[in-house]
Amino acid sequence: MARIRIPTPLRPYTGGQEHVTVSGRTVGEALADLTRQYPELERHLFNGGQLRSFVNVFVGEEDIRHLDGPHTPVTENTQLLIIPSIAGG
Repeated sequence: MARIRIPTPLRPYTGGQEHVTVSGRTVGEALADLTRQYPELERHLFNGGQLRSFVNVFVGEEDIRHLDGPHTPVTENTQLLIIPSIAGG
């Protein structure tokens, strides 16, 4: 099963967990499993079923936008990382 590293601002929605183990053969399936386990995360990650534009997901060090997006394959050893963009001024 793949593991997703949860960023600090989203950890309150995962019971404080830094890593969550998920199932799925693609990034999209892994994220769907994550939101099944922790439904409150869905509104922070998705808008109308699409990954929010300010949410970046990495497989290892590669942004999924430069791979196959949500169709990017994952294996049981895959490490996913969610990084929400932060704006400031």
